[in-house]
Amino acid sequence: MPITDRLAPGMVVLFIGFNPSLTSAARGFNYAGRNNRFYRVLYLSGLTARQYRPEESPSLLDDYQYGFTNIVARPSKCAADISAQEFAEGGRILAAKLRQYRPVFACYVGKGVYQQFLRQFPRRRGVAVPWGFQADSLIPGVCDFVAPSTSGLVRMRLSEQTAIYRELAQAAQRWRQQRARQRPVHFDDPSRVR
Repeated sequence: MPITDRLAPGMVVLFIGFNPSLTSAARGFNYAGRNNRFYRVLYLSGLTARQYRPEESPSLLDDYQYGFTNIVARPSKCAADISAQEFAEGGRILAAKLRQYRPVFACYVGKGVYQQFLRQFPRRRGVAVPWGFQADSLIPGVCDFVAPSTSGLVRMRLSEQTAIYRELAQAAQRWRQQRARQRPVHFDDPSRVR
């Protein structure tokens, strides 16, 4: 079975879903369902400069430092097929991944994804979950962002989805700009020559 996790140190955004769909698992690419809007939303929100295809998803790690993972690794037809035990174990594994890789932003693709992960943090249970950035990080040093699911089953308008993801795109751009200003300049750096 192909693995859809794409993880590396230095990720700017780690996109986190419930689990791979049967289509994604079969093809080995994230958000590969025919009706999934994920790559269109990335493009329209400004997270990518062009619309990628699912089979190009591995290159997002090199092109933008965008990674992919899920709470549960087992593919299923829908998230309702995942047991509470799988969510609990998957949540522990996800917390370990976040601590290990420390992405700048953890983007939970679906409010339910974040709510399932919250179960790992008893002191946070019952907290209201708005769209966008969360007031407190679950893993220190990782900014939590809750975005709508891009599944074709979601009834939210594309323009609404895009507007929420645009907030993440703007934050990622600001982070990159700040990072570029802090980078030491070497005298042999060709970008200094005008």
